[in-house]
Amino acid sequence: MQLTFYGHATFSVNIDGKTILFDPFFTGNPSIKNVDINSLKPDFIFITHGHGDHIGDAVAIAQNSGATVVAAPEVGHWLSTQGVEKLHPINHGSPVDFGFGKVRAVNALHSSGLPDGSYGANPFGFVFTSSEGNFYFAGDTGLAMDMQLIPYWTKLDFAVLPIGGNFTMDYNDAAIASDFIKCDKIVGVHYNTFDLIKIDTEAAQELFKSKGKTLVLLQPNEVIDL
Repeated sequence: MQLTFYGHATFSVNIDGKTILFDPFFTGNPSIKNVDINSLKPDFIFITHGHGDHIGDAVAIAQNSGATVVAAPEVGHWLSTQGVEKLHPINHGSPVDFGFGKVRAVNALHSSGLPDGSYGANPFGFVFTSSEGNFYFAGDTGLAMDMQLIPYWTKLDFAVLPIGGNFTMDYNDAAIASDFIKCDKIVGVHYNTFDLIKIDTEAAQELFKSKGKTLVLLQPNEVIDL
């Protein structure tokens, strides 16, 4: 499974010939390097919540690519008023089959107002299961006991967790989360984009190493096989 990291919490994963883009925040993102959003052609766009640094370019990319946007019903409705046509509403519950695999929306401890102040419903994380591998994208969240449910559903190959603190888990809590979800390979996101989420990356990686785990910290536009 190939993952492309763009910056902040924006990345894409290729599964079974489909490209899934997550939380597209390119415009105004200081960590993004030389990305033309018109060149992006995802098949699906998954949005964890309505904050601008996660939904920012969803409308433009969806309109240009024809991607199906997967989000909470309230977020989806807001996107439809902005001109997005292909939407798949999802909520907490059973896994949904999207052809490339199944996706379960899970709890995240965060807020979710939309850019214009509209109600953005509950934030999500997503658990993906497919023939090519299984992973968890936590979205923006604090540490939550609910994470311990995930190993009951699937064995993860990797997880994408926020590590910057202040608005989400810091890397210390993310290390605990890795225990909760029983996953030894973590891709860190949502750090060092802004001053409030600056971290010591070396200390973060050393902490995970001390637990016998790997914290993968990618550069903008870096591609990795997981």
